[in-house]
Amino acid sequence: MGDFDRGGASRALTHGQQVDMRLTSTGAPAGPLAPGGSGTFGSTPAEKTAAANTIETELQPNTKTATEHADEATNTAVKGFDGWDTAAGLKKLSETWDKQVKTLMGRLGSEKSALRGASGLFVRNDIGLGDQFRPIGRSKLHGL
Repeated sequence: MGDFDRGGASRALTHGQQVDMRLTSTGAPAGPLAPGGSGTFGSTPAEKTAAANTIETELQPNTKTATEHADEATNTAVKGFDGWDTAAGLKKLSETWDKQVKTLMGRLGSEKSALRGASGLFVRNDIGLGDQFRPIGRSKLHGL
């Protein structure tokens, strides 16, 4: 059953033994906090900001433009097939497309917000941890 043996874990728990669980994955790259990892995050606050800006200035407007172009082409095709079952099919396709685009635009907005929020969160965490450790450093300097 891989690295996690349920039977052994439950037997150990019934006998009062401590159980350590380790989940491993084969072939996955080591993360920044994994043993042997680089110790650095994959992106800096500036990279997160750049990615959020790319979403805002390129992906969202270009997606909107492509959607409008597709809608125009589909509407023209629907008119061309007026009276045929194909027109009804194209209308249904257009409705599905619009729902998917709305979902995509929402996701892009969420990712943009998350990138901007994560960047600020890391900075606030660093400042907060620094504030917490500062008194410890001062007490060691003063021989307390």
